[in-house]
Amino acid sequence: MKTLPRLGLLGLLALGTVAAQGATRIDLDRGWSFSAQRIVTVVAGTMPAPAETVDLPHTWNHSGASYDKLGEFWYSRALDLPKLPADAIAQLNFGAVFYKARVFVNGKEIGTHEGGYSAFSFDVSDVLREHNLIEVAVDNRPGMYTIPGFGARGAPDAWYDWWDYGGITRDVWLDVHGAARIANPFIRSRIVGGKATVTTRVTLARRGSQPLTLRLNVTAPDGRGPSPITQTLEPGATDATATFSIDDPQLWDLGHARFYRLDASVLDSKGDVQDSASERFALRTIEIRDRYLLLNGRRVRLTGMTRHADSPWEGAAETRGTILHDWADMKSLDMTLTRPVHYQPDPRVLDYADEHGILLIPEIPVWQASEQQLSNPQYLALAKQLMRELIEQAGNHPSVMAWSVMNESAAGSPGGIGYVRAMKQYIRQLDPGRFVTLADDNLPKLKSAAESAANDADFLMMNEYFGAWHGPREALAPALDRVNALFPDKMVIISEMGYPGIFAKNPADADPTRVAILREQLPLLAQRDWIAGAILWCYQDYKSRRYYWAGQEGGYLEHGIVDPDRQRKPSYFAWRELNEPLRASLAWTKRDNGIPTAFEIKVTLKTPRDLPYHAVDDYRTTWQLTGPENRELAHGEKIIPRDGMVPLAGFDLSGTVPELEKPGQFQLVFRVLRPDGSVAMERSLASQ
Repeated sequence: MKTLPRLGLLGLLALGTVAAQGATRIDLDRGWSFSAQRIVTVVAGTMPAPAETVDLPHTWNHSGASYDKLGEFWYSRALDLPKLPADAIAQLNFGAVFYKARVFVNGKEIGTHEGGYSAFSFDVSDVLREHNLIEVAVDNRPGMYTIPGFGARGAPDAWYDWWDYGGITRDVWLDVHGAARIANPFIRSRIVGGKATVTTRVTLARRGSQPLTLRLNVTAPDGRGPSPITQTLEPGATDATATFSIDDPQLWDLGHARFYRLDASVLDSKGDVQDSASERFALRTIEIRDRYLLLNGRRVRLTGMTRHADSPWEGAAETRGTILHDWADMKSLDMTLTRPVHYQPDPRVLDYADEHGILLIPEIPVWQASEQQLSNPQYLALAKQLMRELIEQAGNHPSVMAWSVMNESAAGSPGGIGYVRAMKQYIRQLDPGRFVTLADDNLPKLKSAAESAANDADFLMMNEYFGAWHGPREALAPALDRVNALFPDKMVIISEMGYPGIFAKNPADADPTRVAILREQLPLLAQRDWIAGAILWCYQDYKSRRYYWAGQEGGYLEHGIVDPDRQRKPSYFAWRELNEPLRASLAWTKRDNGIPTAFEIKVTLKTPRDLPYHAVDDYRTTWQLTGPENRELAHGEKIIPRDGMVPLAGFDLSGTVPELEKPGQFQLVFRVLRPDGSVAMERSLASQ
């Protein structure tokens, strides 16, 4: 018999004092038993073998004996607790489970959840005991009306094109609160005439009949803020709304991550804290005007790439290190915009985008759905659930600029139009201040705008793979002009571009073709000023059941600028060059014998005719001159100069090269640094 691991509470806050201290979080990631069968009987915390001890996040089918396994698998974990206060609220939280979850505590089913990428939780206050057993049945099988599921392009057995990583793929934890629990505060803002109005709605779960006091406080990036607001919550009241007025708001933008903080506390009649929550938010404006995208009133044209939650070592059960590595690598390519992937991203992705100035267009995984699926009430209800969860969990992030309701689905059908209109109406009720859109790959083929759900989008997202799925490379320009003629009032973002390697003659030709396509296509997009952004699909090769090389039965879809192990391809460096935030040329002045005597760096800022284009406020340039044995000879730096409020169109940097007794190779390195000190661009020039 295998003994179930039990959680020790040594070192944790004494749960008997939770009402006076606010909530206690108990991490439940370690020590789960994983099995293909459920525990039949629970006796003294034992279970029948065979079972594997695993830590979370976990997925069973990214490698090993369970590779490619579909079905229902079981996770079990014992949890010992001291006696909880009678009015305590205990909340069991799951960061994500793919795809369907049934959750049991002490043999009782406490709830179910469908949808593989959003967080969910259950109130377990009345079922917890001193000794507890938590069980989770996880099923990763797709169906016609799962999201994602079968039915790509209407084929009844066609898969979505990423892997069905089954498991508890994100963290699990238990929160123990006092007599009240604060749900995620809902924060929205509006800026008019140099003044911000911030509205927050706080929702509570509560036990008991005593009145409570809600205390709200907003702190600005500089530590100041408006006066706190206090409200009395009478017995039975479960929500409250408050409005703050902020003069001269400090704005979040691509180069400056300026954050405000909302602190909310619920106190009982004695003044003891029953629960508290802190939520970060920011103030900024995003507009579409005359088919242009404006951030804080200034025009931007942005670029970036997508990325699947996928790696050979973790599958979709990503740890913090993998997420930060990949996103830092993508940001080094001056990424400022992405539709991150076809499903709700990990919360750490949202935080990274907030902190590093990346605009996001999150999407629910309605992928290549047919009219039959989009017209189905069950399917629509599930799509609304997933969108509600996405908005509730990601809606306070300043990086989120819009919501996408589907990808490459039957938008040109009555059922597709009805689906998009229903989803847009639903989103407007939940989050009226953000744009609603969808990604479509059929726009150039339309006879009229009215026959597509794209007509109802606030802006268009166009997937284009000319040179592969969508036709020859030379057909891109006519296709773009056709879309412009069909939708003369719509801003467009190219939501997917790139090159799937399976269209190459052989694997060796795949990435060189990708490089050529990127170099051809980004300038064509830049020529059309109604295109506000372009997103490359995608960062890495990812595991898929579709699109293999001839004779290949499984593996990774060759589609990225890095391979599955994150080794960079030539297309990585081509994309980096195409996305540099400004232009720079480095040159030597040399003697007749070829030895340098001076250098010159010419810097030219990009304009709205370029893609990408965005402000470079507070960016600075640095240069370093080294001689033989890499010894530094000189260095310098310069803040990008401005003429009043406008950066200069260009400037020069220059210096002399000292005469050396033993001259050798000289190296000149030029860098552009963002306000946070990260490198936005780097060029080097050797003397020989």
